[in-house]
Amino acid sequence: MSHSHVLRAGFAALGLLALASSAASAHDYKLGDLSIGHPWSRATPAGARVAAGYLSITNSGAAPDRLVAVESPAAARVEIHESSEKDGVATMRPVEAIAVAPGETVKLAPGGYHLMFMQPKVPFKQGHRVEGTLRFEKAGTVAVVFHVEGIGAQGGGDSGHGGHNH
Repeated sequence: MSHSHVLRAGFAALGLLALASSAASAHDYKLGDLSIGHPWSRATPAGARVAAGYLSITNSGAAPDRLVAVESPAAARVEIHESSEKDGVATMRPVEAIAVAPGETVKLAPGGYHLMFMQPKVPFKQGHRVEGTLRFEKAGTVAVVFHVEGIGAQGGGDSGHGGHNH
């Protein structure tokens, strides 16, 4: 192999590494026909008894599925919740599952469906990562990582992962 071929092969390998790194930093996950996008959480103050988690689930398949459970070693338990507002009164309640119809994207976001990390073992700090496992009725389980953003974060993007203080 000539010197220029070796250099080109080396640059090609670096390019592939950079591509793999940027794809991983977007932290999207795939489980069968389901795509899980941008799991994130907000930082919590010291002593907080709960933390919230958010993400999106897209079903590109022909059959419906349901998110039925979430687990994390970072909390005593994780519950699936729904927030709503009726007549100016905000309520939050646990739900058994979240259905994801074929061709649909369900967003777990502030003010709607979300995950509640109950009794976090340590405060969620901006810039940290929190491991979790999502369990779906049909597709099975997938390990994900929630990126912890600022206390006031709205989770609007994939850049920075730690400084979304809007």
